[in-house]
Amino acid sequence: VTENRSHLEDLHLYATPREQRFRRFASLEFEGQLYMTPYDFIQAVTNDEPKCAKKWRSLSKQELNQILMETPPVWKGSSKLFRNLNEKGVISYTEYLFLLCILTKPHAGFRIAFNMFDTDGNEMVDKKEFLVLQEIFRKKNEKRERKGDEEKRAMLRLQLYGYHTSTNSVLKTEGEDHVPRSYWDTLRRSTSQALFSDLAERADDISSSLSDTTLLIHFFGKKGKAELNFEDFYRFMDNLQTEVLEIEFLSYSNGMNTISEEDFAHILLRYTNVENTSSYLENMRCRIPEEKGITFDEFRSFFQFLNNLEDFTIAMQMYNFASRSIGQDEFKRAVYVATGVKLSPHLVNTVFKIFDVDRDDQLSYKEFIGIMKDRLNRGFRGYKPVQRYTTFKSCVRKELYSR
Repeated sequence: VTENRSHLEDLHLYATPREQRFRRFASLEFEGQLYMTPYDFIQAVTNDEPKCAKKWRSLSKQELNQILMETPPVWKGSSKLFRNLNEKGVISYTEYLFLLCILTKPHAGFRIAFNMFDTDGNEMVDKKEFLVLQEIFRKKNEKRERKGDEEKRAMLRLQLYGYHTSTNSVLKTEGEDHVPRSYWDTLRRSTSQALFSDLAERADDISSSLSDTTLLIHFFGKKGKAELNFEDFYRFMDNLQTEVLEIEFLSYSNGMNTISEEDFAHILLRYTNVENTSSYLENMRCRIPEEKGITFDEFRSFFQFLNNLEDFTIAMQMYNFASRSIGQDEFKRAVYVATGVKLSPHLVNTVFKIFDVDRDDQLSYKEFIGIMKDRLNRGFRGYKPVQRYTTFKSCVRKELYSR
């Protein structure tokens, strides 16, 4: 890989933004296919750029087997799984897309996802059913490919999928090529029994041409014979969401039980298209002069709400506030009705102080939804680096409490 690096770097020009990000953070290569480690994945969803320039390290079959041998079974999963595995794991590109989907989905969507994989309806998912994911995401990705040198595209597919792919689409549906859809929507729309039967017929061929990964071993065991039940599947998805949120929270809390309201604002405005974040931050500083802090439970509840943003949008439209501002009581009510999540009064007040730029204690519905959709899609719409800094007062406060 080192010898071919200069030759392979120009493949970046033919990659989509998702592919570019995966290639930028991936650090391992096995038989021509790139992989992320669990550490790479965490870095990719919590940082704008890798901490250091990545060099793809080639794995031998023996090294890969040793890494996979240390993969715990799914019933031993925890919200520290990725941190505990660290560099001892391999994640493929299609699994990277799947994990990104998990991060943006409400808990109610976990059952839908499980049922979509469970094609025979026996309340269990086996390895063959799960591998259908590879084909669905691969076909979806082909529709987003950048046009160019077909030889270079073929080389890029080999890097991402580990085998050469044809351009014949299994997932053809009328008009779909002209309508951009998320990977989750594609998965949800591609679940007819007939389609899964067609893809399942190819699952054995795909399985034989692909190497096992940490996720496959974690779900289906070292021999690939175990089956995944809903409880374990739900726990894995919930743990992953919690782990990423814990990492983001801890990166700002500096060992304390809370983060400042300003830090919370920085996190919310990350990965959004807001051009001038200073106005939002200055507005909040003036209107919340005394820091109370945001706890992890408050932090997590807000992102649980964000994962239900579509239902919240519907609730607000039913309230008929779609074209005008809303107050804090209306906001809290709509969040609870749509998502079942109760946001604390302090958290709601902080959100209003951040986004209520004209200071009338009303929230511009359309503006808020637009910004939060950017934040929810962390990385799907491109990254906007935000300088992280803490106010002098916040630094002093944390120093005092740490003594």
